[in-house]
Amino acid sequence: MPDELRTERLLLRQWREADKEPFARLNADPEVMEYFVSPLDRSESDAMVDLLRNDIARRGWGLWAVELAANAEFIGFIGLNVVPFEASFTPATEIGWRLDKPYWGHGYATEGARAALAYAFGKLGLGTVVSFTTVHNRRSQAVMRRLGMVEVGHFDHPRIPQGHRIRRHVLFALAPDEFVAGEAPRP
Repeated sequence: MPDELRTERLLLRQWREADKEPFARLNADPEVMEYFVSPLDRSESDAMVDLLRNDIARRGWGLWAVELAANAEFIGFIGLNVVPFEASFTPATEIGWRLDKPYWGHGYATEGARAALAYAFGKLGLGTVVSFTTVHNRRSQAVMRRLGMVEVGHFDHPRIPQGHRIRRHVLFALAPDEFVAGEAPRP
């Protein structure tokens, strides 16, 4: 059975069919998807849910669906992912998140990512975990810094077309001995 992580306000869990509709709305929002090549249509979004669900079923962890603990409302995803392309820093595991706009600015990305990092360094025994985003995405970079991650370089994302405004990315990293967990996830 896949692992779930609980924090004071969040549940990071396996994906459900019911998540597809709110995830598709989130992925179609131009503001949420500002730092991606383009928003996703419904079929692309549904295929992503299927992929993420299969990854979690196979490994027991991944980019978990996130819901608010208080009311079970789906708000996006947070979790860990094996970096799916070749770069100077791969193979590597990344920490990532994508939340719907109404949930920005409440500390949910940081809270959920801390739980995922505690899981990565604790249960999985991973070494350094990375995170990256386009150089323009200051909000995600701020989350990375709040997690204690350190900027270690820049790279051109190999899956983004040459000349695209978001191709240049900033890379952050965090080693287990640099991690300050805060609240540990509850099983």
